[in-house]
Amino acid sequence: MSADDNYDYLIVGGGTAGCVLANRLSAKPDVRVAMLEAGGKDDYFWIDIPVGYLFTIGNPRTDWCYKTAAEPGLNGRSIGYARGKVLGGCSSINAMIYMRGQAADYDHWAAMGNPGWSWQDVLPVFKRSENYQHGADEFHGAAGELRVEERRVDWDILDAWRDAAAQYGIPAIAEFNRGDNSGTAYFQMNQRRGRRWSVTRAFLDPVRARPNLTVFTNAHVQKIHINIGDNGRRATGVTFRDSKGGPPRTLAARRGVVLTAGAIGSPQLLQVSGIGNTDDLATIGVQPVHHLPGVGGNLHDHLQIRMVWQLSNALTMNDLARTLGGRMKMALQYFLFRRGPMTMPPSQLGAFARSDTGLAHADLEWHVQPLSLDRFGEPLHPYSAITPAVCDLRPTSRGHVRITTPDSQVAPEIRLNYLTTERDRAVAAKGMRMTRDIMAQPALAPFAPSELRPGPAVASDEALAAAAGDLGTTIFHPVGTCRMGPATDDGAVVDHRLRVHGIDGLYVADASIMPRITSGNTHAPTVMIAEKAAAMIDEAN
Repeated sequence: MSADDNYDYLIVGGGTAGCVLANRLSAKPDVRVAMLEAGGKDDYFWIDIPVGYLFTIGNPRTDWCYKTAAEPGLNGRSIGYARGKVLGGCSSINAMIYMRGQAADYDHWAAMGNPGWSWQDVLPVFKRSENYQHGADEFHGAAGELRVEERRVDWDILDAWRDAAAQYGIPAIAEFNRGDNSGTAYFQMNQRRGRRWSVTRAFLDPVRARPNLTVFTNAHVQKIHINIGDNGRRATGVTFRDSKGGPPRTLAARRGVVLTAGAIGSPQLLQVSGIGNTDDLATIGVQPVHHLPGVGGNLHDHLQIRMVWQLSNALTMNDLARTLGGRMKMALQYFLFRRGPMTMPPSQLGAFARSDTGLAHADLEWHVQPLSLDRFGEPLHPYSAITPAVCDLRPTSRGHVRITTPDSQVAPEIRLNYLTTERDRAVAAKGMRMTRDIMAQPALAPFAPSELRPGPAVASDEALAAAAGDLGTTIFHPVGTCRMGPATDDGAVVDHRLRVHGIDGLYVADASIMPRITSGNTHAPTVMIAEKAAAMIDEAN
């Protein structure tokens, strides 16, 4: 192995967490870092334009285009499961919403045996990365790399929905991200002056020229090398193959291998390397290395139920997109002023509330969209409409990521088991009823909303839960498959310092380590996890 193949740290995955770690771990000039991304470069035209998610999700150039297993809770449907296949990972194709979750999420992580992960512990880490449009304060930072800005387009129908939510009892608040999100507010976004601000723009571009940082693209890691000796097991490197051709190549890691391939990719790489439930791995031809049965388990996600109302007297994205004049107006607004609908994520307005008054914290979130369509990637409907999509923030259904072959280039089985617990089905039905109640408030009456999906004839709790299975789709927030927890937790994969149990020099630092999903979008928490991981890894080495 040549000197060029020896590094201090190997980062496997060039997505949200990987780019943060590449920036932080390479900050010391004498530390050699390599980051390996299985996807390509982030030079596709539609990545930087915010509305480009319509052209990147479901596009094999930028998306792995995974499919879930057929889901009983979704009435036998298999759904698309987008994951970023490009530098920047999901931050290059996601909805750009900056959402930390709630203080109680992190206090719960700490209470599960993970010291150092309470809200008071992680808030300074969030602030360290943040470049907040309105400047630093008690809850925000302004000196970091991750730009957070307000929306650059307004819709009367969203203002009316916010007013209707207040009439229902969900008050308008100034902003989310202060620890308790209960209320309605406009989402803040990872954009800079109307352009997507991905982690490549924020964290990787400023440091690409560092001589001690090497970035490989189209580098599909085949396995992690584990040395088994008298002092135990240690990760020593990885073998990867260039997807454009050529022989496999092995890189060595003197200090550590850090997996940042996400909630699907990280457990898959552990499993193909012999780390997981060794009985299961042996049956498919993988040489067992270390029995860690929690690998790939605990998979969960936010399922959003996309109810649709047709409107009168309203201007929505549907109206603008279906005429040449409307499309030209949007293009001019964007390319001349970086404003207008082309700057918007699919959801601009959010709301958080409790499905039961006995709960201490909000367990429902709405993503309210001034548009409607059958599914992303398909045309908008030819009529004015609004989609108030409601999701259960703390689902109890759990699934898994499980390899079916030793080949890391074959997608694993992804099974969420959505809506398979009675509690989840009940919360889905309650969320749909609450959505109907909001839509019936006086503030929305001038728009004469008419429910199209699932339709007013769907009335009983049982029928609503069944309709949730028809309408439900992912918001692309998979977590938990390498969950953090103490060694006494049989399902834990990493400890509170993100070290893989039983293997020295091997870390996981992405959304897969979440023991329970945060109450909201998962991009900002993943940046925080990577920030915290970089500091802990540097401190330990």
